Amino acid sequence: MLDIRFSRALKVMLLLALSDADEATAQSSAQLARNLNTNPSLVRKLLVPLVNAGLVVCAKGRAGGARLGRPAETITLAEIYRCAVGDKPLWACSPAGEQDACLVSAHASDYFAALTAEAEEAVLASLGDRTLADSVRELRRLDEQHANNSA
Repeated sequence: MLDIRFSRALKVMLLLALSDADEATAQSSAQLARNLNTNPSLVRKLLVPLVNAGLVVCAKGRAGGARLGRPAETITLAEIYRCAVGDKPLWACSPAGEQDACLVSAHASDYFAALTAEAEEAVLASLGDRTLADSVRELRRLDEQHANNSA
């Protein structure tokens, strides 16, 4: 089953970055939920690790809501990814079989663990090179390109 926590957390952060760039008010969980086509409860759950990491600040009350905790230029996608997935590995190895049955059974778990670590390192390196501000610029470029293609 695909894990969509990162994509949802990234969308929340992108919405907050756009709101921040437009100098808009803080976004409520209901406003964010409408944009994500989900419910406010899920948005609040997504916000918890982002708040704990200082990427988002939240205020309660009528004028409250969520805002970026730091400038978008200083938030990497790797940070958002780590908040969204925690320590969950990129892939999970199937349970080990009888260790002495054959070459594959004897070493598959160790091999798969190393392969997973290498892939996750590559993912984090790629995400670490991109900031939230870079992502907003890319979304705006895609929107402009779409508008030009539609005209």
